[in-house]
Amino acid sequence: MTATMPNIEFVRFSKLYNWSVQYLLEDTFSYNQAFPLVTIGTFLKRNKTSLEVKNGIKYKRVTIKTNNGGVFLRDIEVGEKIGTKNQFVIKEGQFLVSKIDARNGAFGVVTNEVDGAIITGNFWAFDVDYSVINPHYLALITTTPEFIKFCENSSTGTTNRHYLQEDLFLAVEIPLPPLDEEDAIKRNLPNTVTQETLVDAYNQKISEAETAKTKAQLKEAEIEKYMLSKLGISNSEEDSLKGGLKFVKFKDLNEWGVTKLDSNSILFSTIYPNQPLSQIAEINPTTSFNKLPASMKVAFLPMANISDIEGEVIFYSEGKVANAKGYTKFKDGDLLWARITPCMENGKSAIVKNMENGYGYGSTEYHIIRTEDETLSKYIHLLLRYEKILQAAKTHFTGSAGQQRVPKSFLENLEVPVPDRIVQEEIVGRVSELKSEIKEMYNQAILSKKQALIDFENQIFKRN
Repeated sequence: MTATMPNIEFVRFSKLYNWSVQYLLEDTFSYNQAFPLVTIGTFLKRNKTSLEVKNGIKYKRVTIKTNNGGVFLRDIEVGEKIGTKNQFVIKEGQFLVSKIDARNGAFGVVTNEVDGAIITGNFWAFDVDYSVINPHYLALITTTPEFIKFCENSSTGTTNRHYLQEDLFLAVEIPLPPLDEEDAIKRNLPNTVTQETLVDAYNQKISEAETAKTKAQLKEAEIEKYMLSKLGISNSEEDSLKGGLKFVKFKDLNEWGVTKLDSNSILFSTIYPNQPLSQIAEINPTTSFNKLPASMKVAFLPMANISDIEGEVIFYSEGKVANAKGYTKFKDGDLLWARITPCMENGKSAIVKNMENGYGYGSTEYHIIRTEDETLSKYIHLLLRYEKILQAAKTHFTGSAGQQRVPKSFLENLEVPVPDRIVQEEIVGRVSELKSEIKEMYNQAILSKKQALIDFENQIFKRN
């Protein structure tokens, strides 16, 4: 009988790349044994084509998005504005690695768009042996959870500056199916999975995700078109400052400034009465917790808990009255609208409801819009998420760069169309239907992307 030693792990000396117990015990991959294992260094060779940055010449610079997001052009900059003068040149088809963000899946293939771009020593460029591996297959392998875990354990440095070790990266073994069908036949492995089929299957799922995302974006444009048409609001740029001259009645003049005059007419309706928002809703009303027990549970809603995509509360954190001092306070039915950049431009706003005991508190960067009519609040919310209103709000910013805020006066003076309740209900109902369809499309896009990686992993890793 063979003795078992549960507390001892044996590793061949030839496989000992790193003197670390964590590395030895955690960086083992459960790959599908149907494919041969080949070290990455077999088909990747570091390319260090150096370049001295010179003044008066423009250079392309790149970024690698994490989680298999790909390699993209970051910017084009003149030499005199580039601090690091000794850099390296990359070319199309190379495999690019960020040694800082490798633990976040920052790997990718150099595209034609960034061919000839420059990189600092924080990036590694590798020439690829295309007769052995499809670089897009390698990009998929390197963004699996198992490989990311390896990168975390093989990175050294301070907390915020972990660097992947090149020798450890090149020494890792990965499964290598045949390159394509022709390669499979040469290896006498007909009807087997190939790198090409794996990449194609992944790309098909990603294509389905992008299609769903595009449909969602078109549906979002449909919402805007429907609302403007229903409310009799012109969307023509030609209506703005025709002939360079615009007349405004003195009694309607709330603020001096061309951009401020324009922002008040963005939602101007030709078929319904227009009123300042402050005439149909309270802006930043006081909500007092003074008479509430200090131990009473209420909702806590930091800015991060609101979805800027859907304009809804993601979840309420637990809070209590005793901890609400210094925060903005609100109650069920209130509309919270972010006033600070960039949250405001991103459309971070939501109507709060079903909070613990009907009350909540959160960021001091909320404007509160309150009505006693649920339909009216939903209608106002739709108007305040209109892209042109968000852009107009930027022209009213106050404060220093990075801490700019939309003043209360912008909302108070904003002219909005006020149709009767029946029309408001119709608009809110129809937009709600369209938003549900959009949400389903975005969910489908997310699921397709997840499924793409799951299907790939199921082929490459052993599954119990």
